[in-house]
Amino acid sequence: MSSPLTDLVDILRLRKGPQDLPSSWAFTVFLLAIYLGLGIFSGQTLGDESPASTSLALAALQFMAVAVMLYIRKFSERLPQTLSALAGAGIILGMISFAFLVQADPAQQQPILALAWFTVFFWSLVVDGHIYRHALSITLQQGILVAVLLLAASYLMVEFVISPPAAGNQGL
Repeated sequence: MSSPLTDLVDILRLRKGPQDLPSSWAFTVFLLAIYLGLGIFSGQTLGDESPASTSLALAALQFMAVAVMLYIRKFSERLPQTLSALAGAGIILGMISFAFLVQADPAQQQPILALAWFTVFFWSLVVDGHIYRHALSITLQQGILVAVLLLAASYLMVEFVISPPAAGNQGL
């Protein structure tokens, strides 16, 4: 019998899916709390103006979208495991990304660091796509599309809702 941490690593390796995690709301809430805490810490460290509201809003967007998609597909019972997989993978990949981002120096070119960060970024899209594939019973390509669309929605939320442009700086 494997541990949830081993299962999360196997999800990152695309060898297991969210169905291999415990179907426990307590476990899900535990991972969500760590995920949000990491988001707040990272945001504060990297200079986000409102890290708590940003982390909470982005997590709420992703998790509400997942709940709606699972409901529409009639797989609502998969919600705790899907959220656990997304939060657990987000914790691990977030820590790796954070380690790269704190080393970034805008004053100098760091192509290896940039390549490493982009590799983690694209891998996170594949992992999320893999999780959506299992949770929604769709293809990996469709799962990656869902991940990309949610990323775009997150970007739009941050840009226009959480930190909208100043009134004098709006473009045409």
